[in-house]
Amino acid sequence: MTSSPGHSSNQGQIILGSKSFTRKMIIEEMGFVPIVRSADINEAAIGDRTADPADLVLQLGLAKAEALLPALKAEADRGELSTSWLLTGDQVVVHDGRILEKPADEDEVRRNIASYARSPCRTVGSAVLTDISTGQQFSGVDTAEIFFKEVPESVVTKLCGEGTVLQCAGGLMVEHPLVEPFIARIDGSMDSVMGLSKALVLELLEKHKQA
Repeated sequence: MTSSPGHSSNQGQIILGSKSFTRKMIIEEMGFVPIVRSADINEAAIGDRTADPADLVLQLGLAKAEALLPALKAEADRGELSTSWLLTGDQVVVHDGRILEKPADEDEVRRNIASYARSPCRTVGSAVLTDISTGQQFSGVDTAEIFFKEVPESVVTKLCGEGTVLQCAGGLMVEHPLVEPFIARIDGSMDSVMGLSKALVLELLEKHKQA
């Protein structure tokens, strides 16, 4: 498993266009103070689930930014924003050639988790950095591959009982204490698997500085 950039301090504020608890946690670990805004879009109507997953997550990240920008620009014009950065993105899980998003029900969670023990799954996550003042955008995709041992049915039942697993792409929660013992290895970074690659965010911020 590759390492990720560590904690940085005093990075300032950033608009985080996501309700994801893990993305907020990752951004905070990087030293940012996230201002959470949620984009009201119909994700199911965007992109092609049979095509390249990287294209799909980029389209979703861009769509979230597009939905949030008008209100943020208005706030900026009124002097109500202390940052010009908006960070959006999305993630899917790919397994056996299929793109998996948030599971519809507990049965889908059980099917997905059982299948991960037979062959590894892959996370594909995008990050889109938008300069609210200029409209400039910088985007990229990061991937990671997860190899699972067989997860006992009793563990899956507990996960389903908590409910959070239904909010995760593919029902994948590698950071959960119940799941960690059944991870054989991860090729990639843990933060990428959890929904947002720190290295990718830093890369986009650097591109923004150099633009």
